[in-house]
Amino acid sequence: MCFRSACLGPLTSCGGIDDFTHAAASWTLTAHEARPGHELRFASLVERGVSIARAVFAENSANMEGWALYSEAILLPFMPPEGQLVSLQHRLVRAARGFLDPELQAGKITPAAARAFLEKEVVLSPPLAQSEVERYTFRAPGQATSYFYGFTRLMELRREVESMMGPRFDAQRFHDFVLAQGILPPKLLRKAVIERFVPAQRTP
Repeated sequence: MCFRSACLGPLTSCGGIDDFTHAAASWTLTAHEARPGHELRFASLVERGVSIARAVFAENSANMEGWALYSEAILLPFMPPEGQLVSLQHRLVRAARGFLDPELQAGKITPAAARAFLEKEVVLSPPLAQSEVERYTFRAPGQATSYFYGFTRLMELRREVESMMGPRFDAQRFHDFVLAQGILPPKLLRKAVIERFVPAQRTP
């Protein structure tokens, strides 16, 4: 049987992939897949009673995967050194996806060159590098770019809000508001935060 991670590809039973079979990897995988990542996001949709229209029809990978990668980042300081190293390597994978996927679609790089890059520069095992290239080319072309795009948009939004609010910025309130919006695309999420969250927090 082949077990697959939604975020990073096949696990141990497919061609000897062992990239995630060590304890250090559990820190960032838990942050991404469980809490405060995907599981918290979906639990929030249910508990807050987010409308079907917003929960289903506004669903987009940039928000979902961006939040999960953001979750890895906010927990990074609390991980042990070996967990931090793996978490940063996983972030590097997502950054590489951001340009390898579209370059493969545009014919600017060959599958062999993409595999070589992932092995040498991102330090993936050969079987996982192969799986990643297959993901970009025919399993789910375009989707892998959403992780780093969503993450960078959310980080930019947080920095913008922190700059606007100064010492009044409260990370927990910011996170609660973001989760309460459901799975909005980054531009609509920013609009909600700037027009609703910031003014509400400035009110005494």
